[in-house]
Amino acid sequence: MVYHKLIQGTNFTDARGKLDFFNAFDMASIVRFYEIRPSNVNTIRAWQAHKKEMKWFYCHTGSFAVHLVQVDNFEHPSPLLKIKRFVLAAKNPMVLEISGGYATGFKAIEENSALQVFSNFSLDESKNDDFRYPIEKWDTKW
Repeated sequence: MVYHKLIQGTNFTDARGKLDFFNAFDMASIVRFYEIRPSNVNTIRAWQAHKKEMKWFYCHTGSFAVHLVQVDNFEHPSPLLKIKRFVLAAKNPMVLEISGGYATGFKAIEENSALQVFSNFSLDESKNDDFRYPIEKWDTKW
């Protein structure tokens, strides 16, 4: 089943500081994670797809525009596929969960933004499920 969903986080602030938490985010299937910090707001990372690998995106600093395309054919995807756009921002804690079957692209909206990416595949498994397309494949407003 191909799907995506947003997992809303919550935060709490008191005299000791601020706490962001995601009690509805089940991390049992996560195998690895990495963090992306673009060098500037003009850098676009697009398009990477996976047939089976799931990913979860969390912006803990700044904000990102994240674009999704449900791929119809991994060898020759249509350039006319519908693009879904999400904004992930540290000020509104949220995790975007994406099943396999999507191509993703993203761009920082604010300088010094950081995006954590969690995966249910090891690096070797991911490399064997990796499809890359040129940035021009799907036209979107970043």
